[in-house]
Formats: sequence, C-alpha cells, structure tokens
Amino acid sequence: MTISSNKKQYARGGSLLRLRGLMRKEFMQIMRDPSALGIAFILPLVLLFLFGYGVSLDSKHVPVGLVVDKTTPDTNSLCGAFERSEYLTTHYFHGIRSAEQSLMERNIDVVVHLREDFSEKIRKPEGAVIQVLINGIDANTARIINGYVEGVYGNWLADRQLESGLQSVSGVGVEHRVWFNANVNSRNYLVPGVIAVIMTLIGALLTALLMAREWERGTMEALLVTPTSMNEILLGKILPYFLLGLGGLALSVAVGVWLFEVPLRGSLGALFVASSLFLLTALGMGLFISTVTRVQFVAAQVAIITTFLPAFILSGFIFDIGSMPRPIQWITHIVPARYYVSMLKTIFLSGDIWSVLLPNSAALIIMAIIFLGLTRRLSQKRLD
Repeated sequence: MTISSNKKQYARGGSLLRLRGLMRKEFMQIMRDPSALGIAFILPLVLLFLFGYGVSLDSKHVPVGLVVDKTTPDTNSLCGAFERSEYLTTHYFHGIRSAEQSLMERNIDVVVHLREDFSEKIRKPEGAVIQVLINGIDANTARIINGYVEGVYGNWLADRQLESGLQSVSGVGVEHRVWFNANVNSRNYLVPGVIAVIMTLIGALLTALLMAREWERGTMEALLVTPTSMNEILLGKILPYFLLGLGGLALSVAVGVWLFEVPLRGSLGALFVASSLFLLTALGMGLFISTVTRVQFVAAQVAIITTFLPAFILSGFIFDIGSMPRPIQWITHIVPARYYVSMLKTIFLSGDIWSVLLPNSAALIIMAIIFLGLTRRLSQKRLD
C-alpha cells in the first residue's frame, strides 16, 4: 500500500511538473510572438478607441431646414424650440423648393415646413399640421430624426397649453423615463459589446492561429512524442491563453469604466464568472478549429467566419436580435457571443440580474463542454 501510494504521489507530482513546463513553454512562445501580444493587448485598445470615440449611434446636431411661409409669434416660438434642441442644428430657407434641393444635396437631413395658415389652424380644435421631409436613406437614422422632430413639436404644444391655461384634450399626461441608460448614450452599450468581440479574438482566433502554426512548424509533433498525456497538453494550451484573456478583459474593463465612463453596476465576481465561461467556450472553439485544420491560413479563415463575424453581427452587439428575421434569430442561438453580450450589457448597465445571467451561463457551459469535448476526442497522441 505504501509503495502504491508513493507511486501515485510521484505520478501526480510528475504530472504537475510537466503541466508547469508546458505552461512555461506557452508563455515564452507568447512573449516571443509580437502578433500574439498585439492581438491580446494592442488590438483591444484599438477597438475600444474606435468604437468609443469614432463610432456613435447617437444622432446629434442633425441639420434641419426650417421653412416658414408666414412669420407670426407662433412660428417664431416653434422655431425657437427647434433652435434650443441639443439634437438639432437649424438652417432657415426662404422657400420649400430651396430646402428640398438642399435635402437632395445632403446638406440637411430634414425639412420642417410651417405653412401660411399655421397660426390660424393651431387655434382650431383640429389643430395645425406641419410638413416634415426626412432623408430616409438610412432608415434607422430617419426614425431617430422623426422622433426628435415629433418630440420638439409635442413639447412645444404642451408648453403652449400650459401658458394659455388650457388642459390636454385627452386629460392624460405621459411621463417618460429611460431605465439603465438614462442619457441614451450609445457608448454605454457599444463598449460592453466590444469586450465580447475582444474576448472572441483572444480566445478563438488567437488560439486557432497559434495552434495551427505549431502544426505547420512541427513543434506539435515534437510535443506529441514526449511522455506528457493529451490532457496535459490541452491544459497546457488552455490555461496560458485563459490567463491572457483575463488580462485583456481587465485592460478592456479598466479603459471602458475609467476612460469612457461606462457604468459598471454589477459585481466584479459576476463579470469574472461570465467572462471565464465565455473564454472557455472560445478557447474550445479555437482549439477545435486548429485541431481540424492544422493550417494557419485555413484556421484564420474558419475562425473569422465562425467566431468573429457572428460575434460582430449576430450577437446583439450592434444589431438588435429581435428585429432580425425569424430564421436568423434561430441561428443566433448557436452563437456563444450572443449569451456573453447579453450578460455583459446586463452586468454593466443593470446589475446582477440573475434571471438573465443564469440561463445565459448555462448555455455557455453547455457550449464549452461540447467544444472542449470534441477537441479532446479528436486530439490523439499520433501523427496521422
């Protein structure tokens, strides 16, 4: 019994030493490879600055053309309301034709036409109608601009009723409150989405490229003839890139919170667990791709098509999944980044909402088991 116990302890100690050696080898390989460090630390900063400063889904200072057929105190008051809006920049035109020409030339995005009988009809029960012409090339922007114009006009009517001592016809007032992102700042949900893309790049793309490179250079064959087991080899590959991914996560969160002032209302523990589950899934996908392809060029193409592009387009990062066609919505359920983006936006903007975090965590656990299990099944200590 003593000899058997000593043998087990010796085997366990030898396994830990081999695993330490494999991890040390991976870290040395990462430090010697500028592209790996660039993908892990430089590319995240580039993406964060690009989406934090260069990309904005907010429509502010929209150029609006005002056409007033007859100047009256009412038209002056309404034009003043448009001028005071922080979302609009007003330009005056003498006629509707010149304003339409400016709209076609893309000098302005919307035309607001106050007809000659505006002041007369505004005092009648049916009210006055203003003509609004919007550049609809970008449908999403057009809807936002239309909301701005309706908001300015609606607020002006409400203020006019208060000043005149009148009450609303319906007798109902609407009080708007925006939860979780009160200023409706697109940066607050773009930055968490970028973190998901960054984790995809580190976990899947980087791992697939470096593993495929080892197959091309023959270093993987040299590793397979050593006494190390396949489980030790896979752990030696996963753990260094897992720590590298956590380093990229820490850098991204620090930049997002301190530089871009994105609120982090949830706990760091929930963020760590969610990111760890996604990293394991992404690492499993990267290892699976490299195990199947074994060629850097092919691995890069497969990783971009199956991990990066779906994380960018089908995860809810920018495009709302609920607005997609039903078949595309079904496809998004096999995209791991969908669940991670949902958890990131919840943790950053809402807090630890477990009814959201737990189902998404369960989905990532299942995917991590599938990809890591497939990788282990296909990874054998033979060269064929």
